[in-house]
Amino acid sequence: MTYTRLMGACITNEEEYSTYRKGMLPILQSYGGSFGYDFKVSQVLIAKTDEPINRVFTIEFPSQEVMEKFFSDPNYLVVKKAHLDISISSRTVIGMFESC
Repeated sequence: MTYTRLMGACITNEEEYSTYRKGMLPILQSYGGSFGYDFKVSQVLIAKTDEPINRVFTIEFPSQEVMEKFFSDPNYLVVKKAHLDISISSRTVIGMFESC
């Protein structure tokens, strides 16, 4: 079973966002997590939010509980504060689903 979160974000600083991804990836992998898909998008035709989106990706975990532990991990929160919070203007959870 895999728990997947489909995300949209508006990246405003590619360099900082890349640093965030490099810093958080080992932590993500330690929880059995990974990225499934990752797209840079130039045009959003329909959205249920007014927030801008220029990046769409999936992030996958063994379970919802593991995902919640990852997002509250103190090491992850340090990387998030140092790099993610200054590299995006918005983030949107588009959907969440479990698959076999």
